[in-house]
Parts: sequence; C-alpha cells; structure tokens
Amino acid sequence: MKNTEKVALKEQQQVKRLKRMQGKGSSKYFFVLLILIAIVNILDEVTSNLTVTVQSSFVTEFFVNNPFMGKFYSFEEGLALHSTIGIFTYVLGIITPFYKALADKWGRKPLFALSTLGMATGLFVINLSTSYIMFLVGFAIISFFMGHDIQIIYILEEAPDKHRAKIYSFLKSFGILGVILIPTLRDMFMGDDPTKWREIFLVPAVIGFAAVLLVVLFAKDTKVFINERIEYLSRPYEERQAEKELKKQQKEAQRNQSGVFNGVKYIFSNSDTKNLIISHIIFDSAMPAIALYFESSMHKVGMSTSEITKALFMVPVVYATITFLSGFIADKLGRKVTITGFSITCIIGYSLFVAGILCGWNPYLIGFFAGLYQGSYWIGRDYMNVMMTEKVPTDIRASVVGAEGLLVIIGLAVGYLLAVVGMLVFPIWWVCLAISVAAVGVAAIMFTLKVKETKGVNLDEIN
Repeated sequence: MKNTEKVALKEQQQVKRLKRMQGKGSSKYFFVLLILIAIVNILDEVTSNLTVTVQSSFVTEFFVNNPFMGKFYSFEEGLALHSTIGIFTYVLGIITPFYKALADKWGRKPLFALSTLGMATGLFVINLSTSYIMFLVGFAIISFFMGHDIQIIYILEEAPDKHRAKIYSFLKSFGILGVILIPTLRDMFMGDDPTKWREIFLVPAVIGFAAVLLVVLFAKDTKVFINERIEYLSRPYEERQAEKELKKQQKEAQRNQSGVFNGVKYIFSNSDTKNLIISHIIFDSAMPAIALYFESSMHKVGMSTSEITKALFMVPVVYATITFLSGFIADKLGRKVTITGFSITCIIGYSLFVAGILCGWNPYLIGFFAGLYQGSYWIGRDYMNVMMTEKVPTDIRASVVGAEGLLVIIGLAVGYLLAVVGMLVFPIWWVCLAISVAAVGVAAIMFTLKVKETKGVNLDEIN
C-alpha cells in the first residue's frame, strides 16, 4: 500500500471517530463540561498561588534551618536566592507557544487532560520533596503547565455566542474564589506549625489526578475543532497538500509584514501604541513585588502561621469580587477609567496592607487589603493587554501581541532585580511597597495622559 493510501485510510478512520463525537452534544453534556472546566480552573488558580502562600515556610526549611550547597542563609538571603533561581523556570515559557500549538493539531481534549495532569504531577512532586532541588523540579513542572488556559479555550469555543462573555466572567471569578481552598488547607494541616507546609500540596494534587480521569471519560473535543477538522480531512489529500504548499509560499512572501520583530516595529512606529507599551513595561516592573512576597512580609513582621491563614481567606474573596465587577466598569466607563481607577486602588490597598501588618491590625482586614491591591493590579494589567489588541490591525495583531509579551519581560526583569537586591538591605515590605507605588504610579500617570481610549472600537475596521 502506498504511503498516501495509508494516510488516507488513517484519516478516514479519524473522520468517522470525529463524526461519532460530533453527534454527542447536548445541554446535559454542556453542564457536565462546565463542571469539569470549573474544577480545572480552580486547580489552575490554586496551583498558581500555592507556592507563594507557603513561601516563608519552605525558605526557612531549605535555607535557614538546613544548609543549601554547604551554607546556611538568613531568611532574606534565602528568599533572594530562591527568587533568583526561580527566574530560570520562566525560561520554560520559551517553548510554551509550541506546546499550545499542539491543540490545533491534536485537539483541545488531549491538551486539556495533559495540562491538568502536569499541574497535578508538579504538586505531587513538591508534596514528596525532601530537598530544595526536588522542590525546584516540582516548581518547574507547575510553572510550565499552569496558565496555559486550555480550559478557557474550551469554554470560548463551546459556550453559546450570546452567553459566552457571561459564562467566561463567571468561571474566571469562580476559579479565583476557589483559591480559598489554600487557607482552608493551611488551617486543616498546618495550624500553627509551618513545618507541615508540604501537606497542603497533596489534596489539590489528588483533585488534579481525579480531574484528569474525569476529562478523559466525559469530555469530548470542542465543536469548533471537531467541525473544522472534519471539514479539513474530508477534502482530497492532494488538494490539501497543494494548499499547504501555497500557504508556505504566501508565508514567505508575507514574512516582511508580520512576525514578532515587525510587531515591535509597529508598536514603536505609532505614538499611541508606543506610549501604551512603555506604560505597560513600567507597570510590569511591579509584578514581582505585587505577587510574590506578601506572605513572607506577614511572616517577617511576626504574624503567626494561623494569623497568616486568616488573612489568606480574604484575598480570593476580594479579588474575585472586583474581577467580576471590572467587566461592567470597562464596558460602561471605558478601559482607561478601569486601568487608572484600579491602579489607584492598588496603591491605596498596598499602603494599607503594609500599615496593617506593621500596626497589628485584624488579620482579616489585612487580607482584605492584600486582595484589594493584588486584584486591582491584575485587572489593570489585563486591560492593558486588551487595549493593545484593540489598537492594531487584524493582519498584524498576533505579531503585536507576541511582541508585547516579549517587551514587558524588560519590566519584569527590572522588578525582579530591584526586589532581590532591595530585600538584602531593607525590610521586604518596604522594598515591595516602594517598587509598587513607584512603578504603578508612574505607569498610571503616563497611561492616563498619553494613551487613547479603545472602548467600543470595531476590530475589523482598524487600519
């Protein structure tokens, strides 16, 4: 049998399988799918936040109480070393686009299951870790698999058009609210004993493994992928090969008009997008200070493990609430008001958080302010991303988004450097507050004065 005949036979079998899957859709299935997506979305959010919320515990164990590479460290030195080493796990992000692209070839379901399995595996490795190296292996695994948001692609492709935004907003807020699982587990397993930090990784790991099984058994691929794949495979093999060759030639011809580097050129050739990206880079330099050291700050001022747990109960509640409200604000008052307003609440929230931990305020109130400044920051950053997509033509939009992701790493790198060096000299909370107020404040002022509103723009009409 010729090679082309073997390929044709294999593809015919794939089409039959997809058509069987195509006929299984129902409102009952969609409800089941929503439950699966909600579980995985919570797992994603918990995985993203779990190591940060026990940071003081593992830094104390691996660097302060035990030697690492033959040396004992102070808490600040150990935290700075961990932060420096942790930067290298982000190198895994280089291959993320290639991993995500497999969803277009293999389908959404395999990556939905694989990403969930990856997060669960990383959590389980950390649960079993007996050394910092083993902890780093688990940390690297979850750093790669978390945040791929395959479950979000699922809901965007499966939800009815008129309800897509509402369902997405609900699931996003629900996932954030699910982070309340972290302080619940801290309360159950750690209490006032910070040495039991590994135990809180086991429950989400087990949930993750169970979720993989449920995805394999009950999820089918998305209707968008199934329909497009059937349409593609139903065409003659020779016709598809000719089309592939034509696209290759067109890609070569269009190479000068697209690509990440051309996206960078486009951003800086337009004053509005240039001002937006500069604001965004400055804004991103606050990210490490905003996201990584709040638990260690509470630990260093003398808050007990149980008091920190109480504070952590409030963070996802506040974060989820303002995330849900931000969509209405952005559609009603505009993106600029949303970004500027939440930048202000970020600065106010962080200032009150630091005041609270230094003055011994109620832990729940401290957690409220932590949720306020963290949620406000991420909302502002998300809408900066939205505005960039609403300012560029369709034919170069993907390239500009890629360029934006590359450029903001400059701010992230500067923020890491300032935090790591600063904490060796000054208290962590003062370093993080100074970086955050300066970066968010300067970015918000420049953004407000220099960047134009994009509310209501028609993406198809941008030239």
